[in-house]
Amino acid sequence: MLISQILDGADTIRVVARNGSGKARVVNGARSVYSLAMEAARTGTGLAALIERNGFGETVDLETAYRKGEMLSPINHPDPAHLHLTGTGLTHLGSAATRDAMHKKLDAEGEAQLTDSMKMFRMGLEGGKPAKGQAGVQPEWFYKGNGTMAVAPGSPLLSPAFAADAGEEPEIAGIYVIGDDGMPFRVGFTLSNEFSDHVTERVNYLYLAHSKLRNASFGPELLVGDLPADIRGTSRILRAGGTLWEKPFLSGEANMSHTVANLEHHHFKYAVFRQPGDVHVHMFGTATLSFADGVRTEAGDVFEIEAADFGLPLRNPLEIEKPAEVTVKAL
Repeated sequence: MLISQILDGADTIRVVARNGSGKARVVNGARSVYSLAMEAARTGTGLAALIERNGFGETVDLETAYRKGEMLSPINHPDPAHLHLTGTGLTHLGSAATRDAMHKKLDAEGEAQLTDSMKMFRMGLEGGKPAKGQAGVQPEWFYKGNGTMAVAPGSPLLSPAFAADAGEEPEIAGIYVIGDDGMPFRVGFTLSNEFSDHVTERVNYLYLAHSKLRNASFGPELLVGDLPADIRGTSRILRAGGTLWEKPFLSGEANMSHTVANLEHHHFKYAVFRQPGDVHVHMFGTATLSFADGVRTEAGDVFEIEAADFGLPLRNPLEIEKPAEVTVKAL
């Protein structure tokens, strides 16, 4: 089942669901995906079963809603400070080669060393897929911001005026809510654009944290159920109506050095991420970047990420924020 959120003519959120390529219909009585997910967590009812029990109303043309700017992120929180955007890196087979090219180091004699990126990737290969019920090696982890940084499908990704780069990262994100007792519940999976500053990251690996504090977008539809083991999608950049760059990307555990369960364990093992009522959007990493192919994005470019299992493609234009003077005043 694929679910999404749109705004109707009265600016009211409508939850929409469909099965595969079937017609999308409004879910009766649903105020939001968040409220449905929390109800499912509280009652012990599967989300798809809860939606089926509510029943369906009018048919919705999702493509038209998307084109008209009525598509919302597939989950939000009434208080954006309680939605967390986070992610992991070096989790996909082939991702180390991309990262290593950005962080190549030489020893005093000029011979190549094994970089920290390659060490982390090797650790994942050796210990990222533990037996069921066991914890494997920790992945790379980063923080992107709270719900104020989440951008709806179709809306612009804003690159800070001080940024050195504005690059896409096509990824799968897990969507979670935290139950009243602190138990994490997985709502489903979506496409995501883990928007980053790769030039800043390349200056020094310790700048990774700075490079990740950016907008991110996810959706437009959320896949309820298991993550397909072998996901095949396409990431592209459109400029002036044409395709500037296009490349396939792979995801799913068949193409990863970590299991999803291992990534989830190492995120939610921290009590700060198990606060009742919170929402988490946790991105699983990628091996495909236009930056690695020498692409320099510009304002007005459109990022498009698609994979058949996730319904409509995720599209976002790029905008550059105006410089802002930041002053700290003493009280």
